[in-house]
Formats: sequence, C-alpha cells, structure tokens
Amino acid sequence: MPSFNDIKNLLQHNRFTEFVKLNKLTPRDIAEFTNRHTQWAVKLFQHLDAKNAARSFKFIRKKKQQSIINALPEEKAAEILNAMQPDDRTAFLEDLPGSAVKELLKVLTPEHRAKTLELLGYAEGSVGRLMTPDYVSIKTSETCSEVLHYIRMRGRATETLNWLFVIDDKGVLIDDINIKDFLVVDPGTHVSDIMDYQFIALNVNDPQKEAIKVFRNNSRFALPVTDERGVLLGIVTLDDVLRLAESEDTREIQKIGGSEALDEPYTTISFPSLIRKRAGWLIILFLGEMLTATAMGHFEGEISKAVVLALFIPLIISSGGNSGSQASSIIIRAMALGEIGFRDWWRVVRREIMSGLVLGAILGIVGFLRVALWQEFHLYNYGEHWLKVATTVFFSLIGVVMWGTFSGSMLPLILKKLGADPAASSAPFVATLVDVTGLVIYFTVAYVVMQGTLL
Repeated sequence: MPSFNDIKNLLQHNRFTEFVKLNKLTPRDIAEFTNRHTQWAVKLFQHLDAKNAARSFKFIRKKKQQSIINALPEEKAAEILNAMQPDDRTAFLEDLPGSAVKELLKVLTPEHRAKTLELLGYAEGSVGRLMTPDYVSIKTSETCSEVLHYIRMRGRATETLNWLFVIDDKGVLIDDINIKDFLVVDPGTHVSDIMDYQFIALNVNDPQKEAIKVFRNNSRFALPVTDERGVLLGIVTLDDVLRLAESEDTREIQKIGGSEALDEPYTTISFPSLIRKRAGWLIILFLGEMLTATAMGHFEGEISKAVVLALFIPLIISSGGNSGSQASSIIIRAMALGEIGFRDWWRVVRREIMSGLVLGAILGIVGFLRVALWQEFHLYNYGEHWLKVATTVFFSLIGVVMWGTFSGSMLPLILKKLGADPAASSAPFVATLVDVTGLVIYFTVAYVVMQGTLL
C-alpha cells in the first residue's frame, strides 16, 4: 500500500500508469490523506473509482466534502454522489445551502433523487435523516430457501445483511431475524416458523440521540425505523450511530470545557474561528468573575480588620469551584448515558449534599491541620486567635464544598428541564458561580466565629 508521500508524488508528477495504486487505499486512508493534504484532494478523487470515493467520502470533514464536490467535474461528482449510500448522501446534503442542494440533486439518478428527497423531508436531527432505505424485507409465507435466493440476487444493493425484517402485506414491521437463523435450519422452513415476534424499532421522528441510547443498550448492528403506524421505512446501522456518538461526545466535552463546540478538528479549524468559538465564553466568565471583586469590596472592612483572612481566599473559593466542576461533569455524563433525568432531582440532591458534607469535612480537616501545624512549628504566625482562624477555615470549607456540589449537580438538570443544553453549565461556569458565593459563605462564617475578637 503506497504511503502518503508516494501518493503526493504520484499525483504531482501525473504518473498515470500507477494511478491504479490509489484504489488499493482503504477508505480511512483516503479520508486521512484528504484531511491532511487538501490541495491534492480534488486530484485524488478524480482518479479514484466511484465506489472507493463514495466509501471514503463519509469520513471526510464537512467543509472539505463540499469543496471537493464543487471542484470536481460534474460527471465525476455525479458518479460519487450516486455511488454513496442514501444516509451518507443525506448527511452530506443536509448541511449545504438550499441552492447547492438543488443543483446537486440534478446530477442524481431518478431513483437516488427520490430516496434523497424522502430522507431530507424528515426533521433535522431526527432518526429519519440517519436511516437508509436499503434493507432486505421478507414475508412470513416465504421459505428460507427463497429468502437466501433473494439475498443472492439483490443483497449487494443493501447496506447490511446481518438482519432481515419481516413485514405484512401493508408494510408493517412484525419481526426482525438474524441471518444466521436462516443458515442453520432446513431450506424448506417457512419464515413464520423461526419468528418470535419480538423486535426493537426506532421511530422515524425520534431525535438521533435516542438512536445512540438504544444501540448502546442493545447489541445490534442494525435497527429498523418505523412510522407511527409501524410501517417499516428504513434501517439505521451501527457505523452511522458510532460516528454520531463520537460527534456528540466531542461537542459535549468541548462545551463542558467552556467553549462553543468546534465544527471541525482542532488541527484544521481556522485561527479566527478558533478565537470566535472561545472568546464568547471567556467574556461571559470574565464578567462573572467581576462579581468576585464586587463581593470582596463588600467585605473590605472585615479584610482590613483581619488581614489573615485574605490568605485563605484562594484556598476556599478554588475548593468550592473544584467540587462544583466535579459534580457538574459527573451529572452531565450520567444524563448523557440516560442514567438520570430531572425526575431524579431529589435523589441527586440528597447524594450530592451528603457527598459535599463528607468531602467538605475532609478538606476542612486538612485546612484546620494546615493552620495548626504551621502555628505549632512557627512556619507562620496567625496570631493569638489562630484557633478561630482554623475553625473558620474548617467550617467555610464544609459550607463552600456543599454549595459547590449542590449547584454543580442542579444546574445541568435545571437547564435540561428548561430545554437548554446541559453542557452549557460547564465546569468554568459553575466554578465562577461558586467563586462569588464562596466568598459570601467564607466571610459570613468568619463573622460568626470571630465576632468579638478579630471582627
């Protein structure tokens, strides 16, 4: 198999007799070369056969897909588009402007155009956009021999043969059967004799995230898609769901980190786009942190009377922010996996309050010992009221950590209930919130503990 440098040299010097080597590349290799070497992508696709080009096309980033199709001669672009699986073709077209879709639909064959328009008719982000109408459906009256003969005749046109789908005369799905069940019985056995009438199906209008959840909970390579009447419309295959899950997980992680989701890999996104994706959140978080300065100004009198309190401000607010970020990340992931929902809010509150109490006590003990040991071994002099300083740190850490775990766990659930993206309650946002409120908790505890002495 040629290396990427060999491919570049071959294309650069127009070594026509060796172009056959290009079709020995795997789809992943073709996509990786294209994503790395955009300037050679169009020439590469001109010399790939349509089948190899179509298989690799779905692994290429969206913006590069569009630029390749636009730059290719119309005949070659038509070959590739017509060779693509319906769901892959729909995934490509759905992100294009309407005018571009209209032009590209013209180069499709009537059959492929009809399938594409049908899939594009479903809501964006729905299972309907993810499914392919290429599958094998059978009837109960057929024998295993007839089914296998049909597969030999028409099977190449389908995306997967792992599962066959049994429908009635009205097209309603009544069962799905693994192909191995047809290979281990007598050829004369009827389909009805090996059915169990138990199947799992996706609804065509379900959100695509629902497909990820169903595939995760069931060991399947393909699942049928039906409408409200139960009529079989298509199937969703595992490879499409895995790509969707990877994309969704990437977006969630980027949002949790405190930025907008990137639309393409970090190595290929333009510098202005990278700045634009990150600047918005940083400005919001900066404005939020300004409230911390306001809170400190409010307690300026207490700080001037007991300067020693200022030493522990970073320790207190960072502990609260860290605990809040932990809770937020754990709850967001649990929600993504379907383990919890808004209905479980009270259970989450109880667990996180208790977790915050225990974690806060652990940190509080560490903080108390820090003050006591430094005072004992003369590493720092906290004054004659060092015990009250240590007590303040102890109870402040308990309060701040409890508040951090509570707010970090509740924000994702509240946002989900309001219809917003739970990932928007990112770790930096929670940390900013806890920074401000942590100061209030700290100085309130200090006022109660030290009243009549330092304050």
